[in-house]
Amino acid sequence: MYFKSAGPENTQITVELAVKTAHERGINYIVVASCSGKTAKLLENCGKNVVVVTHVNGFAEPGKMEIDEKTIEELKAKGFKVYTGTHVLSGAERGISRKFGGVYPVEIMAHTLRMLGQGVKVAVEISVMALDAGLIPYGEDVIAIGGTSEGADTAVIIRPSHAASIFETKIKEIICKPYEF
Repeated sequence: MYFKSAGPENTQITVELAVKTAHERGINYIVVASCSGKTAKLLENCGKNVVVVTHVNGFAEPGKMEIDEKTIEELKAKGFKVYTGTHVLSGAERGISRKFGGVYPVEIMAHTLRMLGQGVKVAVEISVMALDAGLIPYGEDVIAIGGTSEGADTAVIIRPSHAASIFETKIKEIICKPYEF
């Protein structure tokens, strides 16, 4: 499925397609990027193991979390695992480029993935982060849901590898993404 453009108006159908595909393919884990919890909450009662990956603490403003503690507790009460950690495709390397200028290998990788859309980059990033955190099993296909700015507009079947072996990550199938981005 290709959406005409990127954006939050695609969130509901992206989640529906991801869940449908997970059931059809026997995929047991869905990893979803969620800054506010809204997208993640759409996965309630989906019958799959859901891992919610949030923006890193300090993403929008130093020392501040975008997602509030109450929402995190609500998601956990639904049986979701919630992870907040350093973004694997930016992290410390972004700090180096901001301080000294230039571009570095991990940022090049992130920009290359964005050639397929921001959501594809996010899907790779969050699935590797979830794997490194021990929240999804190694060597299994999962579905990762990401987006462009707000909401979700991309879902992929992916077999992530650890950050230390990130080039072993395999994007198996793009379920949906924006055509224009």
